[in-house]
Amino acid sequence: MALAGCSLTDIKNPILRAGWPDGVTPEAQRMRELWTWSIVAAMTMGLIVWGLVFWTLLFHRKKKNSPDFPRQTQYNVPLELAYTAAPFVAIAVLFFFTVQTQNYVNENPSNPDVTVDVTALQWNWQFGYRQAHTAGYNNPPDPSAEDPDRKLNRHFDVSPEVQEAKDRGQTGMREDWSYLYDDQITTVGSTTEIPVLVLPVDQSVRFTLASRDVIHSFWVPEFLFKRDVMPFPEANQSRNVFTIDKIDHPGAFVGRCAEMCGTYHSMMNFEVRAVPEPLFSEYMEIRDPQRNGGKQVSNADALAALQQRHSKAVNPAAEDNMCDYNGTDVCTPTAITTHPFEQRFNQAAAAATEGK
Repeated sequence: MALAGCSLTDIKNPILRAGWPDGVTPEAQRMRELWTWSIVAAMTMGLIVWGLVFWTLLFHRKKKNSPDFPRQTQYNVPLELAYTAAPFVAIAVLFFFTVQTQNYVNENPSNPDVTVDVTALQWNWQFGYRQAHTAGYNNPPDPSAEDPDRKLNRHFDVSPEVQEAKDRGQTGMREDWSYLYDDQITTVGSTTEIPVLVLPVDQSVRFTLASRDVIHSFWVPEFLFKRDVMPFPEANQSRNVFTIDKIDHPGAFVGRCAEMCGTYHSMMNFEVRAVPEPLFSEYMEIRDPQRNGGKQVSNADALAALQQRHSKAVNPAAEDNMCDYNGTDVCTPTAITTHPFEQRFNQAAAAATEGK
Protein backbone atom coordinates (compact mmCIF):
# COMPACT_ATOMS: atom_id res chain seq x y z
CA MET A 1 0.00 0.00 0.00
CA ALA A 2 2.87 2.37 0.74
CA LEU A 3 4.54 1.70 -2.63
CA ALA A 4 1.25 2.22 -4.49
CA GLY A 5 1.74 5.98 -4.11
CA CYS A 6 5.15 5.96 -5.82
CA SER A 7 5.72 6.66 -9.50
CA LEU A 8 9.04 5.97 -11.20
CA THR A 9 8.32 8.64 -13.83
CA ASP A 10 7.18 11.43 -11.51
CA ILE A 11 10.04 13.89 -11.03
CA LYS A 12 7.93 15.71 -8.44
CA ASN A 13 8.01 12.67 -6.15
CA PRO A 14 10.23 13.70 -3.19
CA ILE A 15 10.92 10.10 -2.17
CA LEU A 16 12.32 9.11 -5.56
CA ARG A 17 14.27 12.38 -5.79
CA ALA A 18 16.05 11.25 -2.60
CA GLY A 19 16.71 14.76 -1.36
CA TRP A 20 17.51 16.36 -4.71
CA PRO A 21 15.79 19.66 -5.61
CA ASP A 22 13.02 19.65 -8.18
CA GLY A 23 14.93 20.13 -11.43
CA VAL A 24 13.69 22.65 -14.01
CA THR A 25 15.70 21.65 -17.11
CA PRO A 26 15.89 18.50 -19.28
CA GLU A 27 19.50 18.07 -18.14
CA ALA A 28 18.34 18.16 -14.52
CA GLN A 29 15.75 15.48 -15.21
CA ARG A 30 18.34 13.20 -16.81
CA MET A 31 20.66 13.62 -13.85
CA ARG A 32 17.83 13.04 -11.39
CA GLU A 33 16.93 9.82 -13.21
CA LEU A 34 20.56 8.67 -13.06
CA TRP A 35 20.64 9.47 -9.35
CA THR A 36 17.34 7.67 -8.66
CA TRP A 37 18.25 4.50 -10.57
CA SER A 38 21.74 4.46 -8.99
CA ILE A 39 20.05 4.44 -5.58
CA VAL A 40 17.68 1.66 -6.72
CA ALA A 41 20.66 -0.40 -7.95
CA ALA A 42 22.60 0.21 -4.72
CA MET A 43 19.59 -0.72 -2.57
CA THR A 44 18.99 -3.87 -4.63
CA MET A 45 22.60 -4.95 -4.19
CA GLY A 46 22.40 -4.08 -0.49
CA LEU A 47 19.28 -6.20 -0.02
CA ILE A 48 20.97 -9.16 -1.71
CA VAL A 49 24.07 -8.83 0.48
CA TRP A 50 22.06 -8.31 3.68
CA GLY A 51 19.83 -11.27 2.77
CA LEU A 52 22.83 -13.55 2.29
CA VAL A 53 24.43 -12.35 5.53
CA PHE A 54 21.31 -12.91 7.63
CA TRP A 55 20.57 -16.22 5.88
CA THR A 56 24.06 -17.42 6.80
CA LEU A 57 23.70 -16.19 10.38
CA LEU A 58 20.35 -17.91 10.85
CA PHE A 59 20.84 -21.22 9.07
CA HIS A 60 24.60 -21.84 9.29
CA ARG A 61 25.24 -21.23 12.94
CA LYS A 62 26.10 -23.72 15.61
CA LYS A 63 22.99 -25.28 17.14
CA LYS A 64 22.64 -25.42 20.90
CA ASN A 65 22.13 -29.17 20.99
CA SER A 66 24.85 -30.01 18.49
CA PRO A 67 28.47 -30.45 19.59
CA ASP A 68 29.71 -29.88 16.06
CA PHE A 69 30.15 -26.74 14.05
CA PRO A 70 28.25 -26.51 10.74
CA ARG A 71 30.00 -27.89 7.74
CA GLN A 72 32.75 -25.55 6.56
CA THR A 73 32.90 -24.86 2.80
CA GLN A 74 35.98 -23.44 1.08
CA TYR A 75 37.21 -22.79 -2.43
CA ASN A 76 33.89 -22.80 -4.25
CA VAL A 77 35.26 -21.70 -7.61
CA PRO A 78 31.93 -20.99 -9.38
CA LEU A 79 30.72 -18.93 -6.42
CA GLU A 80 33.98 -17.00 -6.20
CA LEU A 81 33.88 -16.24 -9.93
CA ALA A 82 30.30 -15.08 -9.62
CA TYR A 83 30.90 -12.64 -6.77
CA THR A 84 34.06 -11.38 -8.48
CA ALA A 85 32.35 -10.77 -11.80
CA ALA A 86 29.13 -9.25 -10.41
CA PRO A 87 30.75 -5.99 -9.18
CA PHE A 88 32.46 -5.51 -12.56
CA VAL A 89 29.12 -5.94 -14.35
CA ALA A 90 27.46 -3.45 -11.95
CA ILE A 91 30.29 -0.93 -12.45
CA ALA A 92 30.12 -1.31 -16.25
CA VAL A 93 26.34 -0.70 -16.29
CA LEU A 94 26.65 2.36 -14.02
CA PHE A 95 29.56 3.66 -16.10
CA PHE A 96 27.54 3.30 -19.33
CA PHE A 97 24.57 5.29 -18.04
CA THR A 98 26.82 7.86 -16.35
CA VAL A 99 28.70 8.55 -19.59
CA GLN A 100 25.42 8.81 -21.51
CA THR A 101 24.08 11.36 -19.03
CA GLN A 102 27.39 13.25 -18.91
CA ASN A 103 27.54 13.52 -22.69
CA TYR A 104 23.98 14.81 -22.80
CA VAL A 105 24.61 17.41 -20.08
CA ASN A 106 27.87 18.57 -21.69
CA GLU A 107 26.43 18.85 -25.19
CA ASN A 108 26.75 22.36 -26.63
CA PRO A 109 24.49 23.02 -29.64
CA SER A 110 25.99 25.37 -32.21
CA ASN A 111 23.12 27.88 -32.25
CA PRO A 112 21.66 28.54 -28.79
CA ASP A 113 18.77 30.97 -28.52
CA VAL A 114 20.47 33.04 -25.79
CA THR A 115 24.14 33.37 -24.83
CA VAL A 116 24.96 34.73 -21.39
CA ASP A 117 28.42 35.76 -20.17
CA VAL A 118 28.82 35.16 -16.45
CA THR A 119 31.55 37.06 -14.60
CA ALA A 120 32.18 36.18 -10.95
CA LEU A 121 34.14 38.30 -8.49
CA GLN A 122 34.55 38.69 -4.77
CA TRP A 123 31.71 38.72 -3.86
CA ASN A 124 29.14 39.26 -6.58
CA TRP A 125 28.18 38.54 -10.16
CA GLN A 126 27.86 40.25 -13.52
CA PHE A 127 25.64 38.82 -16.28
CA GLY A 128 25.91 40.00 -19.86
CA TYR A 129 23.74 39.11 -22.86
CA ARG A 130 26.10 38.43 -25.74
CA GLN A 131 23.29 37.52 -28.13
CA ALA A 132 19.62 36.56 -28.08
CA HIS A 133 17.30 35.09 -30.71
CA THR A 134 13.64 34.79 -29.75
CA ALA A 135 10.35 35.08 -31.60
CA GLY A 136 10.03 38.78 -30.75
CA TYR A 137 13.68 39.85 -30.46
CA ASN A 138 16.83 39.24 -32.47
CA ASN A 139 20.16 40.63 -31.39
CA PRO A 140 23.21 38.99 -33.07
CA PRO A 141 26.52 39.09 -31.22
CA ASP A 142 28.66 42.21 -31.54
CA PRO A 143 31.70 41.32 -33.74
CA SER A 144 33.89 43.63 -31.64
CA ALA A 145 33.26 41.36 -28.64
CA GLU A 146 35.59 38.82 -30.27
CA ASP A 147 38.43 41.36 -30.54
CA PRO A 148 41.42 39.77 -28.74
CA ASP A 149 42.78 43.20 -27.83
CA ARG A 150 39.68 44.39 -25.99
CA LYS A 151 39.97 45.22 -22.29
CA LEU A 152 37.23 45.02 -19.72
CA ASN A 153 37.41 47.81 -17.17
CA ARG A 154 33.78 47.95 -16.12
CA HIS A 155 33.19 49.29 -12.62
CA PHE A 156 32.15 46.77 -9.99
CA ASP A 157 30.73 47.80 -6.65
CA VAL A 158 33.03 45.91 -4.29
CA SER A 159 33.06 45.84 -0.52
CA PRO A 160 35.37 48.16 1.43
CA GLU A 161 37.49 45.16 2.45
CA VAL A 162 38.13 44.17 -1.18
CA GLN A 163 38.82 47.77 -2.21
CA GLU A 164 41.32 48.13 0.63
CA ALA A 165 43.01 44.87 -0.42
CA LYS A 166 43.14 46.08 -4.04
CA ASP A 167 44.74 49.33 -2.91
CA ARG A 168 47.39 47.30 -1.09
CA GLY A 169 47.86 45.07 -4.13
CA GLN A 170 46.89 41.95 -2.20
CA THR A 171 44.01 40.54 -4.25
CA GLY A 172 46.06 38.97 -7.03
CA MET A 173 43.85 40.64 -9.66
CA ARG A 174 45.60 41.18 -12.95
CA GLU A 175 44.96 44.15 -15.19
CA ASP A 176 44.65 42.00 -18.34
CA TRP A 177 40.97 41.07 -18.38
CA SER A 178 40.72 40.56 -22.13
CA TYR A 179 39.24 37.08 -21.62
CA LEU A 180 36.10 38.68 -20.16
CA TYR A 181 33.24 39.85 -22.36
CA ASP A 182 32.10 43.45 -22.15
CA ASP A 183 28.51 43.11 -23.34
CA GLN A 184 26.22 46.04 -24.09
CA ILE A 185 23.36 44.68 -21.95
CA THR A 186 24.61 43.72 -18.50
CA THR A 187 23.31 43.19 -14.99
CA VAL A 188 25.79 43.87 -12.21
CA GLY A 189 25.25 42.95 -8.57
CA SER A 190 26.38 45.06 -5.64
CA THR A 191 26.52 44.81 -1.87
CA THR A 192 23.01 46.30 -1.74
CA GLU A 193 21.38 44.59 -4.74
CA ILE A 194 21.19 40.92 -5.69
CA PRO A 195 21.83 40.48 -9.45
CA VAL A 196 18.82 38.99 -11.24
CA LEU A 197 19.50 37.02 -14.43
CA VAL A 198 16.35 37.13 -16.59
CA LEU A 199 16.00 34.16 -18.97
CA PRO A 200 13.22 32.88 -21.25
CA VAL A 201 11.46 29.56 -20.72
CA ASP A 202 11.46 26.94 -23.51
CA GLN A 203 14.60 28.46 -25.08
CA SER A 204 18.15 27.11 -25.10
CA VAL A 205 20.66 29.13 -23.06
CA ARG A 206 24.46 28.96 -23.25
CA PHE A 207 26.55 30.15 -20.31
CA THR A 208 30.18 31.27 -20.62
CA LEU A 209 31.83 31.41 -17.19
CA ALA A 210 34.87 33.39 -16.06
CA SER A 211 36.20 34.89 -12.83
CA ARG A 212 37.84 38.24 -12.28
CA ASP A 213 39.86 37.09 -9.27
CA VAL A 214 39.77 33.73 -7.46
CA ILE A 215 37.98 30.45 -8.24
CA HIS A 216 34.21 30.63 -7.78
CA SER A 217 31.41 28.20 -8.65
CA PHE A 218 28.16 28.81 -10.54
CA TRP A 219 25.38 26.85 -8.86
CA VAL A 220 21.63 26.95 -9.38
CA PRO A 221 20.26 24.08 -7.23
CA GLU A 222 17.32 23.51 -9.61
CA PHE A 223 19.81 22.88 -12.45
CA LEU A 224 21.11 19.93 -10.34
CA PHE A 225 24.76 20.58 -11.09
CA LYS A 226 27.37 23.28 -10.64
CA ARG A 227 30.39 24.51 -12.59
CA ASP A 228 33.69 25.95 -11.42
CA VAL A 229 34.28 29.54 -12.52
CA MET A 230 37.98 30.04 -13.14
CA PRO A 231 40.10 33.12 -13.84
CA PHE A 232 41.87 32.81 -17.20
CA PRO A 233 39.89 29.70 -18.21
CA GLU A 234 42.04 28.82 -21.21
CA ALA A 235 45.29 29.00 -19.25
CA ASN A 236 43.69 26.92 -16.49
CA GLN A 237 42.37 24.38 -19.02
CA SER A 238 38.85 24.95 -17.76
CA ARG A 239 35.80 23.98 -19.79
CA ASN A 240 33.86 27.13 -19.05
CA VAL A 241 30.91 26.78 -21.45
CA PHE A 242 27.72 24.81 -20.94
CA THR A 243 24.21 24.88 -22.41
CA ILE A 244 20.76 24.03 -21.09
CA ASP A 245 18.08 22.99 -23.58
CA LYS A 246 15.42 25.03 -21.82
CA ILE A 247 13.90 26.04 -18.50
CA ASP A 248 10.65 24.14 -18.13
CA HIS A 249 8.47 26.80 -16.50
CA PRO A 250 8.57 30.39 -15.20
CA GLY A 251 9.78 31.05 -11.68
CA ALA A 252 12.52 32.48 -9.49
CA PHE A 253 15.47 30.23 -8.58
CA VAL A 254 18.24 31.17 -6.18
CA GLY A 255 21.83 30.85 -7.38
CA ARG A 256 24.93 30.57 -5.22
CA CYS A 257 28.68 30.41 -5.29
CA ALA A 258 29.58 26.85 -4.28
CA GLU A 259 33.34 27.39 -3.95
CA MET A 260 34.87 28.84 -0.80
CA CYS A 261 36.13 32.14 -2.20
CA GLY A 262 36.72 34.40 0.79
CA THR A 263 35.13 36.22 3.69
CA TYR A 264 31.68 36.79 2.19
CA HIS A 265 31.46 33.59 0.15
CA SER A 266 28.17 32.57 1.79
CA MET A 267 26.60 35.89 0.78
CA MET A 268 27.56 35.63 -2.92
CA ASN A 269 24.08 34.88 -4.24
CA PHE A 270 22.16 35.67 -7.40
CA GLU A 271 18.75 34.84 -8.84
CA VAL A 272 17.66 33.24 -12.10
CA ARG A 273 14.30 34.67 -13.15
CA ALA A 274 12.61 32.53 -15.81
CA VAL A 275 9.87 34.40 -17.69
CA PRO A 276 7.64 33.56 -20.68
CA GLU A 277 9.34 34.14 -24.01
CA PRO A 278 7.17 37.18 -24.97
CA LEU A 279 8.11 38.87 -21.68
CA PHE A 280 11.79 38.15 -22.27
CA SER A 281 11.58 39.68 -25.75
CA GLU A 282 10.02 42.83 -24.27
CA TYR A 283 12.65 42.87 -21.52
CA MET A 284 15.47 42.78 -24.07
CA GLU A 285 13.79 45.45 -26.20
CA ILE A 286 13.61 47.75 -23.18
CA ARG A 287 17.25 47.19 -22.23
CA ASP A 288 18.79 47.24 -25.72
CA PRO A 289 20.56 50.63 -26.08
CA GLN A 290 20.61 50.27 -29.88
CA ARG A 291 16.81 50.32 -29.90
CA ASN A 292 16.16 53.12 -27.43
CA GLY A 293 18.55 55.84 -28.54
CA GLY A 294 21.58 54.62 -26.60
CA LYS A 295 19.81 54.84 -23.25
CA GLN A 296 21.06 52.42 -20.62
CA VAL A 297 18.14 50.82 -18.74
CA SER A 298 18.87 48.83 -15.59
CA ASN A 299 17.58 45.35 -14.93
CA ALA A 300 15.29 46.59 -12.13
CA ASP A 301 13.80 49.38 -14.28
CA ALA A 302 13.12 46.97 -17.15
CA LEU A 303 11.34 44.51 -14.84
CA ALA A 304 9.35 47.36 -13.29
CA ALA A 305 8.22 48.39 -16.78
CA LEU A 306 7.07 44.82 -17.44
CA GLN A 307 5.14 44.89 -14.17
CA GLN A 308 3.24 47.97 -15.27
CA ARG A 309 2.33 46.36 -18.58
CA HIS A 310 1.61 42.77 -17.50
CA SER A 311 0.85 42.56 -13.76
CA LYS A 312 -2.71 43.31 -12.72
CA ALA A 313 -1.65 43.07 -9.07
CA VAL A 314 0.59 46.11 -9.59
CA ASN A 315 -1.42 47.86 -12.30
CA PRO A 316 -5.12 46.92 -12.57
CA ALA A 317 -5.15 48.49 -16.03
CA ALA A 318 -2.36 46.21 -17.28
CA GLU A 319 -2.71 44.60 -20.72
CA ASP A 320 -2.73 41.07 -19.26
CA ASN A 321 -1.40 39.11 -16.29
CA MET A 322 1.59 37.35 -17.86
CA CYS A 323 3.82 38.27 -14.90
CA ASP A 324 1.85 35.98 -12.56
CA TYR A 325 2.88 32.34 -12.39
CA ASN A 326 1.30 30.23 -9.63
CA GLY A 327 1.08 33.27 -7.39
CA THR A 328 4.68 34.39 -8.06
CA ASP A 329 5.26 37.73 -9.75
CA VAL A 330 8.15 36.91 -12.10
CA CYS A 331 8.44 40.60 -13.03
CA THR A 332 9.37 41.76 -9.52
CA PRO A 333 12.28 44.25 -9.96
CA THR A 334 14.37 42.85 -7.08
CA ALA A 335 15.31 39.33 -6.05
CA ILE A 336 12.67 37.35 -4.16
CA THR A 337 14.63 34.21 -3.28
CA THR A 338 17.52 35.84 -1.40
CA HIS A 339 18.59 39.20 0.05
CA PRO A 340 21.79 41.31 0.08
CA PHE A 341 24.08 40.54 3.00
CA GLU A 342 24.52 44.24 3.86
CA GLN A 343 20.76 44.52 4.26
CA ARG A 344 20.72 41.54 6.61
CA PHE A 345 23.70 42.87 8.53
CA ASN A 346 22.09 46.29 8.92
CA GLN A 347 18.82 44.73 10.05
CA ALA A 348 20.64 42.64 12.66
CA ALA A 349 22.57 45.69 13.86
CA ALA A 350 19.37 47.75 14.12
CA ALA A 351 17.63 44.98 16.06
CA ALA A 352 20.58 44.75 18.47
CA THR A 353 20.52 48.53 18.95
CA GLU A 354 16.79 48.52 19.66
CA GLY A 355 17.29 45.70 22.17
CA LYS A 356 19.68 47.88 24.15
